[in-house]
Amino acid sequence: MMEVLQSILALIVTLSILVTIHEFGHYWVARMFNVHVLRFSVGFGKPIYMKRGPAPESVPVPSDQEVSTRANEPLKGTEFAVAAIPLGGYVKMLDEREGFVPDDQLHLAFNRKPVGQRIAIVAAGPIANFILAIVAYWVLFSVGVAGVVPLLGDIDPDSKAGRSGFKAGQEIVAIDGQEVKTWSDVNLMLFKRIGESGTIVIKVKEASSYDSTLYVEIGDWMSEVEEPYPVSDLGLVLKYPEIPARIGAIVADGRAEQAGLLAGDEVIRANGESVPSWVSWVGVIRANPEVPVSLEILRTNELIKVTVKPARTERNGEVFGFIGASREAIQLPAEMQRNVSYPVYFAWIPAVNKTWEVTVFTLASIKKLIIGAISPKNLSGPITIAQVAHATAQSGLASFVGFIALLSISLGVLNLLPIPVLDGGHLLYYFIELVAGRPVPERIQVWGLQMGMFLIFSIMLLAFYNDLTRL
Repeated sequence: MMEVLQSILALIVTLSILVTIHEFGHYWVARMFNVHVLRFSVGFGKPIYMKRGPAPESVPVPSDQEVSTRANEPLKGTEFAVAAIPLGGYVKMLDEREGFVPDDQLHLAFNRKPVGQRIAIVAAGPIANFILAIVAYWVLFSVGVAGVVPLLGDIDPDSKAGRSGFKAGQEIVAIDGQEVKTWSDVNLMLFKRIGESGTIVIKVKEASSYDSTLYVEIGDWMSEVEEPYPVSDLGLVLKYPEIPARIGAIVADGRAEQAGLLAGDEVIRANGESVPSWVSWVGVIRANPEVPVSLEILRTNELIKVTVKPARTERNGEVFGFIGASREAIQLPAEMQRNVSYPVYFAWIPAVNKTWEVTVFTLASIKKLIIGAISPKNLSGPITIAQVAHATAQSGLASFVGFIALLSISLGVLNLLPIPVLDGGHLLYYFIELVAGRPVPERIQVWGLQMGMFLIFSIMLLAFYNDLTRL
């Protein structure tokens, strides 16, 4: 229960940061162009906190605008609100389409501004998300991003990697011509190729220090896989030191807890066979779904016998056992760690490059979803975001900041899609107006709004359904 509450809190904090930055982009540019903002809300629904800002200073009416003697009461300050549903937010501006605007305030209305200014105001939200990502990556690259050296362990000769010539001891240095420095970089580069056909070109550094290039052929790679793990599918295995089979954490109500296993227990034997490492222990569990496994456990210098029956789990067509236990945290040796950092005055360059790289990757993934190159079951909703936010927050501030940057880019890209309801839909209308010289007819805008709401609701429903099936 506590973990669920922590995940919900992590979700609220994460979305609040992203939404506040996004809406502040709209707010700041609107005020720059002298548009009056009625409300700045983080979240939807009934406000649970409200504070009104100072009333705007009197702004002279443009000399070329006639003003009626019928004036409304003086403008009030912007309402800054936190609402009950923390899954978005909005900036409500003075607008004749939203309600009556007195003649002496028309020059402050959004809809009365030139189309170029309206484009800038709408685009400012997504742009603010990209700026947040750049700043986050700038900080991370200045401080240093810790990663694991992509050094390969034992490779199964029957796997794709084994048949392509990969061997233990090789270090991956480039994929498809792009340099990789950490195992995380390797994963990102391989994720880019999901759903594609062709050849993955991987450069490796041999133990003898010379480089060689290896080729892996793929065809509609993992296009139907619900939860793709590219490195596992290729058979690439990261080299790890021998880790004892010592349990670090237990999942509540899982088979490990039901068997009486505790954090700190070290598995010595399974079914009478020695268990020399955590990898061996995982192999035993995976190979025995719904089959009792007799264990000898070392607990506080005492040998204890227990029996655990791994639950049957299926993923991507593979059936394996699972007990709900994770290994004890270890400190990798220095030679297996790599810290990627840059001087603070230079770190903005890799930060911009990283933001661009993730943006292109996100757009490519959306395209693959649309054309069916990857499974729609890869869509994630608020439950998955909450789980990842919680996990990254537990992993440390650097991991959480990196996740914020990644999610901020996704939010920026999604909002720029030309779908009515989203910022990109409004921008589409305004660009048409810019070219045609007149606004898009209202009936078309209403029709587009209905279609956009249906599409967004359907996507959200699918993402939420995917979350539930993963649980």
